[in-house]
Amino acid sequence: MVLLFYSGYNFVTENTETIFTRASLAKCTLKQRLFVYVADLTLYLLITGISMTVRVRTTGKEHTDAIAAQGKVPIIAAWHDNIFLGVYYLRNRRVAGLASLSFDGEYIARLVQRLGFGVVRGSSSRGGAAALIEMARVMRDGFEMCLNVDGPRGPRHIAKFGAVSLAKRSGNPIVPFAIRPDRFITLRSWDRMLIPIPFTSAEAVFGEPIYVAADGDADDDRARFAELQSALDRMAGD
Repeated sequence: MVLLFYSGYNFVTENTETIFTRASLAKCTLKQRLFVYVADLTLYLLITGISMTVRVRTTGKEHTDAIAAQGKVPIIAAWHDNIFLGVYYLRNRRVAGLASLSFDGEYIARLVQRLGFGVVRGSSSRGGAAALIEMARVMRDGFEMCLNVDGPRGPRHIAKFGAVSLAKRSGNPIVPFAIRPDRFITLRSWDRMLIPIPFTSAEAVFGEPIYVAADGDADDDRARFAELQSALDRMAGD
């Protein structure tokens, strides 16, 4: 699931298949390359090992089905603390995420590519305009886009405007999404990430689509943004 991921390489894909190609680490030191390889594999084994034991019930699938019937694809918007179980739940379903341009999270980008996600490079502060254009193009090729709308570094549960901008440009609706395990531990990270207890149950919820008019004015955009914030707050119980 915006997945917001980090990468040290600033490029825009020329064809959609390249979003599944791992970036070269040639410019990294040996220590950096080893770190990326170990972290990528360790996280993959941890997430898949725990998540495959979780029994997930899904609600709201009729919303994504209705979007597909319209010939559109959803912009799945979720809070950052849903990443652990969310990336496993959304694996291998033609979903792409956004990766920022720093080095710190290269192993995260590689991890989600292991799980079948595509990765588009860019962030709100660097390469944002180019990333927006690229995400819209990827969606035209039939890929869903997944964004952690309070990432990559918070504030926690405060949405950023990127999902609304992408919906306005692409013509595809935003679908608020949450996946919450019944039993979990909370990390002491800025997002208080939820880690499911093995063999627990969880609920994955797709909310009602939010459509952003291509010719809407700033007030309309702000209203849709507030609608997204409110929907995700309700899903999280905030």
